[in-house]
Amino acid sequence: MAKAIRFHQTGGPEVLKFEDVEVGAPGPGQARVKNLACGLNFIDTYHRSGLYPLALPAILGVEGAGVIDAVGTDVTHLTLGDRVGYAAAKPGSYADTRVVAATTVVRLPDAIDFDRGAAMMLK
Repeated sequence: MAKAIRFHQTGGPEVLKFEDVEVGAPGPGQARVKNLACGLNFIDTYHRSGLYPLALPAILGVEGAGVIDAVGTDVTHLTLGDRVGYAAAKPGSYADTRVVAATTVVRLPDAIDFDRGAAMMLK
C-alpha cells in the first residue's frame, strides 16, 4: 500500500483526498519508485478540473524523484537503491510509491537533490 493524493470527481482543490492505494510489483519494462519529491505543474490543475480528462479515480503529477525499490524484467539500466528522476507518460506522482515505465526514468547524479530532480524533468 502507498499513500497518495487522489480524486474521484473533478472540481477544485477540495476534491483531493489523501488515501491508501494499491501499488503492485513492476511488470516487464517497469520500475517501482519510492518517491521522495514530486513536481508540481499547471497541467495538474487541468487534470483535476476535468479540462484534460483522466479516468477516475486518478492521482495527479507526472514528475517525480526518489529511490528504485523494485524493477521488472528486461530493465537493465536501473538497480535497487538507485537515486532517480522521471517524467512519466501517465499521471501518478502525487504518491509515496508508484510504478512507471523504466524508459522514463534516469539516474540522478549525487549533486542533484530529489527536489531539483523532481522539478527539472519537464523543464
